Amino acid sequence: MKNGLLALGALSLVMSAALVGPVAAQQSVPQIAFQSVPDYPKLPDGMNFGEVPGVAVNSKGHVFVFTRSNSAQGPAYAPAAAQLLEFDQNGKFVREIGKGLYAWSFAHSVRIDKDDNIWAIDKGSDMIVKFNQAGRVSWVFGRRKESAEDDTKPWEHVNPPLPAEDGLFRQPTDVAWDSQGNTYITDGYVNSRVAKFDKNGDWVKQWGSKGNGPGQFVIPHSIAIDRNDNVYVGDRSNRRIQVFDTDGKFLRQFTIDVPPDPATRAVNGATPTGARLAGMIGAPNSLCMTQGPTQVLFVGETTYPGRIFKVSLDGKVLGVIGKSGRNIGQFSGAHALACPSETEIYAAETSNWRVQKLLLKK
Repeated sequence: MKNGLLALGALSLVMSAALVGPVAAQQSVPQIAFQSVPDYPKLPDGMNFGEVPGVAVNSKGHVFVFTRSNSAQGPAYAPAAAQLLEFDQNGKFVREIGKGLYAWSFAHSVRIDKDDNIWAIDKGSDMIVKFNQAGRVSWVFGRRKESAEDDTKPWEHVNPPLPAEDGLFRQPTDVAWDSQGNTYITDGYVNSRVAKFDKNGDWVKQWGSKGNGPGQFVIPHSIAIDRNDNVYVGDRSNRRIQVFDTDGKFLRQFTIDVPPDPATRAVNGATPTGARLAGMIGAPNSLCMTQGPTQVLFVGETTYPGRIFKVSLDGKVLGVIGKSGRNIGQFSGAHALACPSETEIYAAETSNWRVQKLLLKK
């Protein structure tokens, strides 16, 4: 861990210099005009979200929100915090899925596959749950620790990390699928790898380890796959997006080097400066891949500077959406993105406890 932190610190110092030099000018990109739909979505009277780490949209335009709510009856420290909610294409509340589910511990992300199955990734229980369209559990990946065991406790972040185990997870983060129906899971805060399962749900392989080199990760936090089956992994704490083939062969990587508006401030805590800020700029908190004729990535930044970027698949930043803040049209912790088109984006925010529906102007 010490060597990894030193390498990351060196990267941050390089970035600090770059932000006041030629790189900043090269990465000057336009602001994309947009509208944030007011009062979205329509929650039942008296109901609110907690932190919202996950959002996804199915083929009918229904929106699924994985929120760290339902924790009011738990202890002050480490309560269970997860609810999966569905809204229709107009933002009207439809139902809660998996109420009281055994896997619910600490919500992290939700995704919808090509058949409209619903996949929920729970960081706290180390589980990935696949629901069918009716909301019934069909597959389960991973296993939570048994509460009856005396030694059940949070994972220790030891260095070097304990070896990862096939088919089990330690704080997983996201999921995606290739054109053949294979499943790829980023795993995560303790393990530093991508796990691959085949279309039948059987284990295939893993790749990755903790570190700063090609094919290594420090919190692989998000994942997306293009129509050519290139696998994009948001390597958040290394402040980069790495691209692989479906066998885990490293192809390339790119970074987002757009300086923030110096007038903006962080929503929670002191506004980062210097090397700390340099290590956060463009750090990929969330990834979303469009399905139109020309695919693009939307990338959500960490809590500060907190912006959303439109990026070509070769890594060119095409535009910036929003800035840090608490108000509608501003962001803090765009933890997940759903992008049914290039002009319609859903942003799930942890710090601001909400989902924003964004309509981008062409």
